[in-house]
Amino acid sequence: EFQNEINVFSFCHLNLVSLLGYCQEGNELILVYEYMAHGPLCDHLYKKQKQPLPWIQRLKICVGAARGLHYLHTGTSQRVIHRDVKSANILLDQNWVAKVADFGLCRTVPSLYHSHVSTEVKGTLGYLDPEYYKRRKLTEKSDVYSFGVVLFEVLSGRPAVNPVAVEEESEKAGLAVWAMHCCQFGTIDQLVDPYLEGNIKPECLRAFVDIGIQCLADRSADRPTMGELLNSLERILLQDS
Repeated sequence: EFQNEINVFSFCHLNLVSLLGYCQEGNELILVYEYMAHGPLCDHLYKKQKQPLPWIQRLKICVGAARGLHYLHTGTSQRVIHRDVKSANILLDQNWVAKVADFGLCRTVPSLYHSHVSTEVKGTLGYLDPEYYKRRKLTEKSDVYSFGVVLFEVLSGRPAVNPVAVEEESEKAGLAVWAMHCCQFGTIDQLVDPYLEGNIKPECLRAFVDIGIQCLADRSADRPTMGELLNSLERILLQDS
């Protein structure tokens, strides 16, 4: 994982956290990154002592993170799959610019002729692509699924997995399942963070939820690419602002 971090940072992008240096001496493995003043996105969604982010700012963060992931998937000679996309790995700098971090689990796709990478399952509970989990075949669409969960975290202000709901065996335990349930039964309003109520245009809310649901499709072939997802988010941001 340490080697992965160093290898991935042979390139740079505005929406990827910059590696400033590293040290490997004996058993000491140290990575030095640029300072991200506002920390991880999850802190601003769940921590009550933090001021809730306004909707437009949340949208801009989603767009920035999507740009970083799109670059990983298409902007280098070898496609890079992050494999651990989550709100804790989207960091915010002093200007609230979103940057994707933590490349310890990432994998590269050998060539354009390879559609996937066969590998053991790694990632974070609540964000794992079900198709990857079942077939052990990792693709860029696995990152898209995980990012779909992040989109619903941003909308709802809820974690991907609710420990209390898990103990109660509630359908709200997993955010992805809960989001699909709300869409199926027409109760999208239950997904919206109370702080955001009345601050999102109805047509933008529908478009945001629609693209999030597409990301959570069981079959990777039914999910958008990260580029298509980015275009949709940019349109929603333009429309809502």
